Amino acid sequence: MDLPRHHTIRETSHRILDPFTDDQLATLGQALHLTPGTTLLDLACGKGELLCTWARDHGTVGTGVDLSTVFVAAARERAAELGVDVTFVQGDASGYVADGPVDVASCVGATWIGDGVVGTLDLLGRSLKPGGIALVGEPFWRADPPEAARAIGDFLTLPGLVGQTRDAGWDLVEMVLADEHSWDRYVAAQWLNLRRFLDEHPDDELAPSLRHELSTAPLEYVTNQRPYLGWGVLALVRRS
Repeated sequence: MDLPRHHTIRETSHRILDPFTDDQLATLGQALHLTPGTTLLDLACGKGELLCTWARDHGTVGTGVDLSTVFVAAARERAAELGVDVTFVQGDASGYVADGPVDVASCVGATWIGDGVVGTLDLLGRSLKPGGIALVGEPFWRADPPEAARAIGDFLTLPGLVGQTRDAGWDLVEMVLADEHSWDRYVAAQWLNLRRFLDEHPDDELAPSLRHELSTAPLEYVTNQRPYLGWGVLALVRRS
């Protein structure tokens, strides 16, 4: 089992596979007051930038799990580049539980692995020490969107998202939110990746669908996504 190719093509140049900048990811690590030896598990870890840079900056250790062989290979290369103590596993994160309890368990931008935020928190909780922190990255509506925008996904508002996690038995203890600039850096960079792939592989079997995406995605983004859709990482501790 592997991730479909169009995902890895779209994010060829990305290190962070979410609408976060390097600074925002660093801010999240600082906000958690990470210390050397803190143990982490990152489900659907992508290219492992969270685990690798936090290990470099804070001395944390941990494991990342992702379905994509391409992303896991990139994550291992990044860990070797930075010389950090991080392990990456290629596999289905939706049923993965750490061998031993960890201090921080995260799923940043892939809550489909738990069929939504609440299910993902339940999954992360199975790997957490008592009092450990769960990190969940999730989109939310910043403003009431037009009907055309709602086709992007069935999201809550930020108050709705915070209320959902509260009602599921978790205390919100920190959060770092994306902004329009970080959304641009994530989404617009995909367009250049698509264009370069099409220029280099015009006869690829995915070329027609990627050509259609490049022809429609920018206008769709600036019309229906950029003005309305937020994203952020919530840090949560389960109530005892």
